[in-house]
Amino acid sequence: MGFTDRAASSGYSMQMTRASHRGQFPCGGRAQAVAVVACVVLLLQGCTSPRQWFANGCKVGPNYCTPAVPVAQDWIDADDKRVIDDPVEAAAWWTTFNDPVLNQLITDAYGQNLTVRQAGARIMQARAIRAITVGELFPQQQDFAAAYSHNLRTGIGDRHFSVWRGSFGLAWEIDFWGRYRRAIEAADADLDASIYDYGDVVVTLIADVAATYIDIRTLQVRLELAKQNVENQRKTYDLTVFRLEAGESSDVDVQQAKSSLVQTQALIPQLEIFLRQTENQLCILLGIPPEDLEETLGEGKIPDVEPDIVLGIPAATLLQRPDVRRSERQLAAQSALIGVAESELYPHITLTGTVGRSAGQFKDLFRSGSGFGSVGPSLEWNILNYGRLLNNVRLQDARFQELLFAYRETVLLANLEAENAIVQFLKSQEQFKLQLEAAEAADITNRLITEKYEIGDERDFNRVFNVQNTKTQQELSAAAAKGEVAQGVVAIYRALGGGWPSPYLTQPIPVALQPENPPEGEPIDAPAPDDEELPIDEELRNPAEAQE
Repeated sequence: MGFTDRAASSGYSMQMTRASHRGQFPCGGRAQAVAVVACVVLLLQGCTSPRQWFANGCKVGPNYCTPAVPVAQDWIDADDKRVIDDPVEAAAWWTTFNDPVLNQLITDAYGQNLTVRQAGARIMQARAIRAITVGELFPQQQDFAAAYSHNLRTGIGDRHFSVWRGSFGLAWEIDFWGRYRRAIEAADADLDASIYDYGDVVVTLIADVAATYIDIRTLQVRLELAKQNVENQRKTYDLTVFRLEAGESSDVDVQQAKSSLVQTQALIPQLEIFLRQTENQLCILLGIPPEDLEETLGEGKIPDVEPDIVLGIPAATLLQRPDVRRSERQLAAQSALIGVAESELYPHITLTGTVGRSAGQFKDLFRSGSGFGSVGPSLEWNILNYGRLLNNVRLQDARFQELLFAYRETVLLANLEAENAIVQFLKSQEQFKLQLEAAEAADITNRLITEKYEIGDERDFNRVFNVQNTKTQQELSAAAAKGEVAQGVVAIYRALGGGWPSPYLTQPIPVALQPENPPEGEPIDAPAPDDEELPIDEELRNPAEAQE
């Protein structure tokens, strides 16, 4: 075929076909030699050297290695005796609260939450894309064609004749430069990333359910305390009214007592608003329309927590976070795409073949002499396009650099979240202890001064007014402080990727995916989740087997 119209459009095509009845080499020996020499020169001067190409398993482009990332050697508060560096067992961390209601809520949320189901559907998409990509390793074109035509040839005596034809054609581009294998590497990494994305959704969901539940219990306790203080202040108000009628007090005391009472009463609807809105948010996390959860939740207390917590060491915990692993897998996928782009610099070598039968009568299709066929290699090479092709390689490399920095930033942010959660947990304990002492002191003061006021030993109502208001504030603050301690635990396990791998797995985790302590700066592979109601159970339980 030589230089044809394809060359005019900045492309070069060389085709070698051996027909069933003769051999043809349209390009000639000279053209073949030029193509071979050009290919060797490009390998020598291109992005991948011949030695690298061979060492890579006959693939151009870089071989991916997990990059080092900055991870702190230890926690800032590692010297605090409440911080324990034993290995973290965080798969079912919420059970440390010993709250059956919370346990059930998390179980329901895992099975019903719509965001989790969306993440599961993304795994199915990634799995299908990988299957499509794997299919490119095999003959890319396989088709059967059949046709019939009735023809008329004019001239001296018109002639009518029929043609019956059936054929099977095949075209198989040999993966000489690793184009398709690199694409499979990218699809594998994307599938892994989708699984870790699922894990990140699970971690966030469990932490959100626990945090919302703690908010509900805290609001319930604060609401009950507000009601108790309303009753306490109502008694004081009734007493001031009685003393006014007896001429032992002034109307100023009555109005001051009324002001204090009404102010505390106003807290109740405000807390009820917050409580209802928080319960509505919990309904969404459970994957159900907002409804009254009073029967489901019942009455309860703010969860108690132990003063110490197991954190492990940063490199062995933070790098297990599914969002960190997802970022690393996205980086691996982009590395493979560099090889896909680089493969376009080299010629595409394809084996083509056709076999079929043709006859003037249908009954003659299967007679001797009606068959035909052809088989042979072809070479197609885009030349004079290297500004476009080389810049595509540079584009993919720049995206790789972007994702590399994003991966390192993800690790840094994970470290930040963990440190913030640790200091919240430790300092909120101290705050709660002090706030509880203040509330107890305010309660004792209120009891003493109320007794004095009732028997007439205390004439200055301002002291009664101030003490009762202080008591209300201190008790509500103490309840909020206790809630913050429990929220600190939630924040820590959220930052450590707690809840992943999921404890709801119904099959053992493959040994190859078991987390272990990695070398410094290297992430850990985390196993996959499971979702009983999505048709991806095996994929989530064992992604390695699903890829085979």
